[in-house]
Amino acid sequence: MKLPEAEIIIPQAKLIHYLLVPRKQDDKSKFLAQAGFTQVNPDLLEAAIRELVLTHEALEDDTNEYGTFYRVNGNIRGRDKSLAVVTIWLRRLRDGKIQFITLKPLR
Repeated sequence: MKLPEAEIIIPQAKLIHYLLVPRKQDDKSKFLAQAGFTQVNPDLLEAAIRELVLTHEALEDDTNEYGTFYRVNGNIRGRDKSLAVVTIWLRRLRDGKIQFITLKPLR
């Protein structure tokens, strides 16, 4: 199933303060920089994630007290390269909105 566009939330803070920030542990910024995604252009990453989730099937993963988790696998296209990723989403129980949780390289 594809996740509905109207329900999707991608928090800017998740991109700017987490994914695109260099970290000593669990650093995703170097991986994303390979395709030109940086703190200077978080909108480019948001658009790539949104395109991925709207064009690929979501697989139900788990459920807990916060809602149902989904995985969407595929490629995000940056400036000069495509990256294979896994994205994690949560359909929130409290309001039905689908929130972006994280992204990691597809292994």
